[in-house]
Amino acid sequence: MTRRWKSRPSGSNWGEFGDDDQIGRLNLITSEVRLRAAAEIKQGKCFCLSLPLDFPGGSMLAPHRFPPQIKATQRHGQNYFNYPLANEGAFGDCGCDDSVLLCTQYSTQWDSLSHIGRLFDVNGDGARELTYYNGHVADIDVIAPAARSGSPGTRLGIENMAETCIQGRGVLVDLAAHVGRERRRVGYVELMDIVDAQRVAVEPGDMLCLYTGFADVVLEMNRQPDQGRLAQSCAVLDGADDRLLQWISDSGIAALIADNYAIEAIPSRARGNGDEEFVPLHVHCLFKLGLPLGELWYLAELANWLRANDRHRFFLTAPPLRLPGAAGSPVTPVATV
Repeated sequence: MTRRWKSRPSGSNWGEFGDDDQIGRLNLITSEVRLRAAAEIKQGKCFCLSLPLDFPGGSMLAPHRFPPQIKATQRHGQNYFNYPLANEGAFGDCGCDDSVLLCTQYSTQWDSLSHIGRLFDVNGDGARELTYYNGHVADIDVIAPAARSGSPGTRLGIENMAETCIQGRGVLVDLAAHVGRERRRVGYVELMDIVDAQRVAVEPGDMLCLYTGFADVVLEMNRQPDQGRLAQSCAVLDGADDRLLQWISDSGIAALIADNYAIEAIPSRARGNGDEEFVPLHVHCLFKLGLPLGELWYLAELANWLRANDRHRFFLTAPPLRLPGAAGSPVTPVATV
């Protein structure tokens, strides 16, 4: 495979998993890592880590996203819901069948590696173009749905993540235990203080989960989100903290997950480097490292159990939908302890 790039961004890992790689740091979840993760199952107790997928409600968090719209499919011109199969013969049974129109990143979800790119001189010729992880270029490799000639018809789709199965060790850092529900940008120094205080060990191939309490606030609003209150609620990472971004690189984590919207503060504070980014943590993780991001997960019950049992590790299963070409996917993660 011919390499797609002649120059790569500073601090990126492009090419380290192969010139044609589409799964990035998920390569670090090896068979050996999964076996170590399975050893975290001590009691066989499971936790669902997904919100109901019609939360948060409305379109306040992201105006371009809307709640799932479910409707019955049609059978012989009738709604196939509580549909008597006697309509098609002397049968006493009935059936339900439905369809859904949803935004793949409305609620508990994964970002694919095509979710965020940026302008970059990928060919080393002085011309910047929209580029994604591992040198995949907009409109050449990452193609809009309307312009695709087949399925998937594009690169870096969520199906690549699904094919890895995404099973491994989850590690939870309980930010809420230290910050409460105060809105605070957590940078490298504070995160390391919390990690040390909670005696959390993070190893290569782990999937790091951050419990902030934000999803709990969302649930309390019962599909009627209060924009002002949410904007002042719970910890977010400081995506403009270069030491934090370097720690993410050095830690070897395979995925970064939180129970809040976007993991990092939006908008980001200025970094003063003359080349600002709207979501610098997303750029660092998705564009530079191929590090998947999980957002709006429901972590409260798991966090409470881990705290009560003086644990922070668990077995995590979290494959996205195997939906070719999608830039994100709803997910129903399961933690087993």
